[in-house]
Amino acid sequence: MRLSHFERLRPVCPRCLATRGAAVPLALGIVEAADSQEVHWGTLVCGDEACAMEYPIVDGAPILVPDLRGWMAANGHLLTMRADIPAAMDGVLGDGFGPDSAFNATRQHLSSYGWDHYGDLDPTTPDGQAGSVVRCLSIGLDRLGALPAGPALDLGCGAGRTSFELAARGEDLVLGLDLHWPLLTLARRVMARGEAVFPLRRSGIAYDRQRIEARFAGAERVDFWIGDALFPPFAPRGFSLAAAMNVLDCVASPPALLRAIDAMVADGGGAVLATPFDWSTQATPVEAWLGGHSQRGDDAGRCDAVLARLLTPGAHPQSVERLNPFGEPLDVPWTVRMHDRAIMQYRTHLVMLRA
Repeated sequence: MRLSHFERLRPVCPRCLATRGAAVPLALGIVEAADSQEVHWGTLVCGDEACAMEYPIVDGAPILVPDLRGWMAANGHLLTMRADIPAAMDGVLGDGFGPDSAFNATRQHLSSYGWDHYGDLDPTTPDGQAGSVVRCLSIGLDRLGALPAGPALDLGCGAGRTSFELAARGEDLVLGLDLHWPLLTLARRVMARGEAVFPLRRSGIAYDRQRIEARFAGAERVDFWIGDALFPPFAPRGFSLAAAMNVLDCVASPPALLRAIDAMVADGGGAVLATPFDWSTQATPVEAWLGGHSQRGDDAGRCDAVLARLLTPGAHPQSVERLNPFGEPLDVPWTVRMHDRAIMQYRTHLVMLRA
């Protein structure tokens, strides 16, 4: 955890924020390993004695989620994943675990996200294949125009490329939040060492170890924390810009994500939101899908129509309060690589917002 980000952004207790709407500042607790710029191992502690929740800092990443024990129970095994496994042994372990294992599901995530976020920096990648997330974000930022000075928040940052792009285009701090520990570890390696290392799937459960040089201007102003996009651990209106690239259909409550973005953005600030409306019941209950579960409703199953009303203050019972659409939404091609012979092609819905 970079001390520059902790001191400037002043995170608050996510448990108090989620349960009673209280923005209680977090303080440094124990510090087991640190240098002049970063805490590598330690804790952050809620300042309310009635809560006093301790949030661990693991390998430089604070874990700031409302249900800490629930997240730890589901993801604790990932915290002990080793980064020194030789590539060949990685394959041996994958064969032993089998195709339906959590080990191989994680490798698939790392393969698809790592390729999209950093594959365009590999000279052997054909032009226009990887890097969809960068192109989409760039279009949104160009349309959004100049914003007030201030830090940027990258919700659901995944493997981190969008956070580095935000830093390269600005002059202030950037914070990437995500719940996926392996993806965040990939992002933090890029931040610390200037290289992206991830398994790239050939077919089945055959993977190659991909290593791509990835150095970005302003990377020293980026940090990555574990955090829930529905409950960003900050007091309201602290960021000049918020980005959420293909996150809306990956959360339990899309309206709650929109309200979180609305709360985080400072007056005069902006947001870039992209989503392919690729709903999954593993992430979002059917009842929470934005129109995409009934063609008999007022919006005839059109997700974009429901989203437009949610982003227009007063147009929907769950509408945001401050953000307004800025310009017309765009459909942007987005390619997801599955393996050597398979890709998924999306038309992601890109929306620009101003407060």
